Amino acid sequence: MQITKIKQEISQQIPWDDDLQQALEIAASAKQKHKSNPRSIDVVLRVLPMTAEKSTLIATLLSDSGLVDEFPINLIKSQFGNQVATLSDGIRKLNTMQDCKDAHLRSPEQAEKLRRLLMAIIADVRVMLIKLCYRLERLKILKHSSYEERRCIAHESLDIYAPLANRLGMGLIKWEIEDLAFRALEPQSFKKIADLLEEKRSEREVFIKEFSADLKKNVTKQGIKVVVSGRVKHIVSIWRKMQRKNLEFHQLFDVRAVRVLVESIADCYAVLGIVHTSWQHIPDEFDDYIANPKENGYRSLHTAVAVEGGKVVEVQIRTVQMHEESEFGVASHWRYKEGINLDQKVEDSISNMRELLESSSEGASDVVSGLSTEIATDRVYVFTPDGQVVDLPKGGTALDFAYAIHSEVGHRCRGAKVNGRIVNLTTALETGSKVEILTAKEGGPSRDWMNRNLGYLKSTGARSKVRNWFNHQDLEQNVLDGKAIYERGLSRYSLHHIDIKLLLSHFKRQEKAQLFADIGRGQITLAQIIGFLQHQDEQDDPLLKFKKAQPKKSTDSGIRIHGVGNLLTNLAKCCKPVPGDEIIGFITVGSGVTIHKCNCSNMLALAEEKRIRLVEVEWGGESESVYPVEITVEAFDRTGLLRDISTLLANEKINLLKISSNSNKKDQMVYSNLTVELHDIEELVTVMDKLMLVSNVQDVKRIA
Repeated sequence: MQITKIKQEISQQIPWDDDLQQALEIAASAKQKHKSNPRSIDVVLRVLPMTAEKSTLIATLLSDSGLVDEFPINLIKSQFGNQVATLSDGIRKLNTMQDCKDAHLRSPEQAEKLRRLLMAIIADVRVMLIKLCYRLERLKILKHSSYEERRCIAHESLDIYAPLANRLGMGLIKWEIEDLAFRALEPQSFKKIADLLEEKRSEREVFIKEFSADLKKNVTKQGIKVVVSGRVKHIVSIWRKMQRKNLEFHQLFDVRAVRVLVESIADCYAVLGIVHTSWQHIPDEFDDYIANPKENGYRSLHTAVAVEGGKVVEVQIRTVQMHEESEFGVASHWRYKEGINLDQKVEDSISNMRELLESSSEGASDVVSGLSTEIATDRVYVFTPDGQVVDLPKGGTALDFAYAIHSEVGHRCRGAKVNGRIVNLTTALETGSKVEILTAKEGGPSRDWMNRNLGYLKSTGARSKVRNWFNHQDLEQNVLDGKAIYERGLSRYSLHHIDIKLLLSHFKRQEKAQLFADIGRGQITLAQIIGFLQHQDEQDDPLLKFKKAQPKKSTDSGIRIHGVGNLLTNLAKCCKPVPGDEIIGFITVGSGVTIHKCNCSNMLALAEEKRIRLVEVEWGGESESVYPVEITVEAFDRTGLLRDISTLLANEKINLLKISSNSNKKDQMVYSNLTVELHDIEELVTVMDKLMLVSNVQDVKRIA
């Protein structure tokens, strides 16, 4: 019987075909694992009034929980195509995403995070539409669940899914979800209001029928086309109004209500005038939401009039378009009702989702084909092991997550599991993942965590917590740590003859101990020091001044030859001078000027008769020459080491000119010399820091 009904209702809106027939037969064959699990053949009838788009209906039918094993996604893809498979997969993921845990929903902040997670986890807005219909069916069969589960599902529906339906403009689904959830949570209050409504139902129906007929007659006389109907007052709405205004049931004006639909805005005001002249209106109950729409765009005229016997009727007057918007369209009262301020990106994303849903329901095939959207792309939402939702900046790592839980968890973090698998602390998390932090009983953070190049922390708050931890350590230890970091850094980057007085002056420190202490605390980083030295003209270190990329042979190499015009220059291969070195030029026969270091052994041993071919040269200003840098990597030998190193350089878009390795069988060490082309000092720092993260690497140094 259900199968026939589905086929008939779908056929009334779109042509029936073999794909729909096959999907319906597959859905009908699905075995219901538990009576509390909604069946897709029931859900599709909920989806149909909102969109009759074929792939959406097929995906709904194939998303039944009883088909997860029997009809997997790859089979759906082969038989129905990518779009249906993607939709079905998204629905199945949401239906099995997380067990309901009532305790987590009592916090408004936690509920909002869950709502955002649901919006962020989907790749297609139609998935959310179908999920809401699944939730509605879940509530209808709630009696098959345990008492604890019933209350949890009901709370979750009120806190998460009803607001989502409201935000997406699905007013009818929102009200149905709220009424069914309210019945589960407050059965006595629900029954009391339902009985009061039922007790007066026959009387009220007769009254509304007579009032509607009189209203329609009066309006039609003026030549206005109109549709008048009794408006359903939802039980939750009645209960909330009674609670909010401390009213008894008989004091409510809008239990008796009619809705008037007309063709134009001018007709709305004309009907309002007819209503106010035909019956005595109540001034305090008049609202003009056409001239002054609500924040969400809701438009309508609301008024209340008194008739014979003192009975009051609420009258809502709107155009057909306004009515469709309020029930299925953009006029969702979510911000007004929930009192929540969201950032603009989230609001824009929700607005886009509503527009896509509207376009889908109108059958706009060009829009339906591109319904994918991203929600709040600057945040990710992940679960703790017990189901709490934690939001992090996009790119947030497992270590960021640890600090978001608690500072002490972050300080003692030594590892992490994502969806049950151990991952690096630098692993960027994805929305919907479940994260578990592995901690040590005692200990503190590593100074490497504050190094932005290593990618441990994305959150500024987490980085601040690490810095504060080091700030509270003993001064003497900070001085020792800072001095070690400073000296190790200068050695690693082959920086020599650094005048520490320049650093004291630049960083406004009085003495070396204070400078080292702040380096140890993380308030001054090695990258800041090198960045400062890079801009000091007094420095002679080659690496500090090299600029942007260079061809090996060029008439614009950034070298100025004193007293000579623009000549071809070459960097000598014997000493490999770099910008900043003291250099001298040697005029060759047919190859232009070769540039050597002043202390190059070949130049020092140059025969006297050839010295007349030496010319004064100097590094120019800004140039676009490349700069080859040699780096040595010391590591414990293992299979795939060179592959991992070359892959890292490729990912960083670093040109690897040369690589050679020597291994020491005795101590199982391998020493690799790399020649790479770099753009500036910051790039060198980043590359060397990231090479240190490669498994088994013990040290990375620049070859002077």
